[in-house]
Order: sequence, then C-alpha cells, then structure tokens
Amino acid sequence: MFNSIKTSANNKIIVTDLTRKLALGPENVIARIAFAYSLSKNIKLSVSDLKDSKGKEYNKNVLFGQYLTYYIALICTHYNLYKTDKDIPKYIKLHIDHGLELLDEEFRNNSNVTGFEFIVQKVENGLQNLI
Repeated sequence: MFNSIKTSANNKIIVTDLTRKLALGPENVIARIAFAYSLSKNIKLSVSDLKDSKGKEYNKNVLFGQYLTYYIALICTHYNLYKTDKDIPKYIKLHIDHGLELLDEEFRNNSNVTGFEFIVQKVENGLQNLI
C-alpha cells in the first residue's frame, strides 16, 4: 500500500518546533497526535489539496508502529473507503499536515499551555461530549 508519508516542507519545521515545545516524545508521536487532532475536527479533506512532500519523512512502521491497521481504519471510516483504497496514504498525509497546522496555531495562541495539559484538556472535552 505505502511505505512512508512525507509532510509538507512548512510542516517539517512545525513538527520539529512542536516536538521541542511540547516534550511529548519524538516527532512521530507529534505526527500521530496531529493526525488524530485533524480527524477529531470531523472535516473531510480533499486529495486535490495535497501539499508538497518536501518535509519530514516517516516510515509507516515508525509512524504507526503495530497500530497501522487502526489508523487505516480511522481513515476508512471517516471517508467511507475500503482498506485497500489507493488514496488512503494521501488522506493520511492530508490529516497529518492539517493537524500539524492546527496544533501550531493552537500553541501560538496559547503559549503557556504544555503538551500534557493540551492532551488532558482534549481528553476531558471528549469524555464530556460522550455524556
């Protein structure tokens, strides 16, 4: 299906900065958070809006580890695709790039919030929405 995903050139800088600022782990962890954060917004992105692929490259095993099938399932569910659809890597890239941009904006506007506080706040908000 795919071996790696590359962010846009702009997002290479963003993921490095967020990794340093948030102290939540290596860059692949920030990319996973960005992916999930983008999907949580429930926005359908278009493959025609793909940005360049001149940024940080993530091997699928480094990016998703043993949970690759779950991440693919999230994309399939969100876009109503079958697990072998050729556009899945494009949607993954779109959501990583989109999520990195959202996170960058979020932390520029809330520079006093730590990565841990951000995660806890989002989990609490998500749990409250279930009630």
